Amino acid sequence: MNKDNFFTNLPLFSAEWTLLIKVLLVILLLVLFAMFIYDRFIQRKNQLLINYPLIGRLRYFFYMLRDPMRQYFGDETYYDSFEKLEWINRVSEGKNPYLSFSPSKPYGNQKTLFKHANFVKEVHEVQSEFTVTFGKHRAIPFKSRSIIGRSAMSDGSISPEGTRSFSRGAFNGHFPINTGEGGLTSNFLATLNVDDCECSDFLEIKKGTWFAKGVYKLMRVFTNREVSQRLYRKMVLRQKDKGSFIFDNIKLLYFRIDWSKPLNIFPTAVPKSIPDIVFQMGSGLYGVRDNEGNFDEVRYQKVMRFCTMTEVKLAQGAKQTGGKLLATKVSDDIAYYRGIPAHKDLISPNRFPYATDMETFFDFIERLQNLSDKPVGFKIVISSKENFEIYAKALEKRRQEGKNLPDFITIDGGDGGSATAPLEMMSKIGLPIREALIIVKDVLSNYALKDIKIIASEKVLTPDDVVELLCHGADFINIARGFMISAGCIRARECSGANGRDCPVGLATMNESKRSKFLVIEKAKHIAFYHHHLLHGVRSLLAVMGKTHVKELSMEDLTPRFKFR
Repeated sequence: MNKDNFFTNLPLFSAEWTLLIKVLLVILLLVLFAMFIYDRFIQRKNQLLINYPLIGRLRYFFYMLRDPMRQYFGDETYYDSFEKLEWINRVSEGKNPYLSFSPSKPYGNQKTLFKHANFVKEVHEVQSEFTVTFGKHRAIPFKSRSIIGRSAMSDGSISPEGTRSFSRGAFNGHFPINTGEGGLTSNFLATLNVDDCECSDFLEIKKGTWFAKGVYKLMRVFTNREVSQRLYRKMVLRQKDKGSFIFDNIKLLYFRIDWSKPLNIFPTAVPKSIPDIVFQMGSGLYGVRDNEGNFDEVRYQKVMRFCTMTEVKLAQGAKQTGGKLLATKVSDDIAYYRGIPAHKDLISPNRFPYATDMETFFDFIERLQNLSDKPVGFKIVISSKENFEIYAKALEKRRQEGKNLPDFITIDGGDGGSATAPLEMMSKIGLPIREALIIVKDVLSNYALKDIKIIASEKVLTPDDVVELLCHGADFINIARGFMISAGCIRARECSGANGRDCPVGLATMNESKRSKFLVIEKAKHIAFYHHHLLHGVRSLLAVMGKTHVKELSMEDLTPRFKFR
């Protein structure tokens, strides 16, 4: 059979398409003509479209594609180099991260260089375990199994599927995960099953019928886990906040924590089947507030049965105001978690309600320490040495009076990110992290406050970023952007959900259509891979710097090529 005979026997290729093409062209012309009439003679909101109907619309089409397509056709000027982003994508997928020849950014343009040893070490001679202990004086201190954690990102700002993926990745990768100011939700407990709890008396349980279970098992054969669970959830749960339930894949039931149950029936120890969770408390007190919006001591104690320590957030890099969650993200599930009305903009207060002055604030931190018996610290952005010395002087006074001190301070650089923040806050408030760490380390040393651990966060992507902040005095590194990219973020900058545009990969949206397609299990593997390669890269750098332990790092190991202000 020759080529012509082959195509003749296929209806798709042998059909006459002329008429269809003509019809489509006529329809297209009619639509364009209607748009021309509307732009030129009817609408009176856009003068460009009046003068240039149709052609002017190309401007807005390309403008719409500017952010999502930026990384493919333009330079990544926001980060040190495109290679850093490519490194994250490669290691997250388990690929070889090595480069050929040279990076795109000239070596001589680096702001800081590391000093290598005359006689370097082998990687196996460097410490293999990276641990940090917070709150060594608390009744229940927290020993982190990593020096790297996922920074604060609230469930709601991040999609439920995204939060579950991060939680699974943190559990498998053995690193802490911060709840963000949205508080503890069921999605952070995604790896939990009913049998993992000491008892089930504090749980609200929903069981499926034999028919529903049969449908689920049949769907598992022909589809995948996520599709099967979505159908099963609709069959078992009929309430609006059905997304607040956790799926037990062993017993095929749904459950969530019943916070109305008495404290004495809650587990006394954090279940071993969940990741190390750092509970963040923001100005809205979400997850630990009563019906009037005041701090609820008992609810806080219940939450801390599942968390390792508490971070009180006063500020973060790009958001010196209260948190902002637009109505498109305030679903019924988020309303249930936070105790607020659904489908309305959620704008948190600027000021933390128990931080009217230094004494009041640190008394509140001591109150949390006594309630939880666990470490408590706070998160700030600083603007000057004088600004931070006010904290140090207040802490020195408390020490002299025999009062509790915070167990850690999280310093977020002024270049930190946020899903929803005003432009003027993003670009003009707070010091960059490296300058801030120099001040913090110096001041804490001068006031003999060295026992307070320092957590640092700002635009950390690769192992060299981690080592540089460790050299500047950080004890622990929080990462947001890097983990976001490892989970599939393409940096489209549509996280807020404003203007009807949502995160295209389903990671930072509550849009049911987009988030339902997020690959929870696969991305959890990528997140764990990313963390693993970060630590491996840190070990590699320590080896060539002649170090065996991160505690040996200092500013002496850096060659700065610019002056700090």
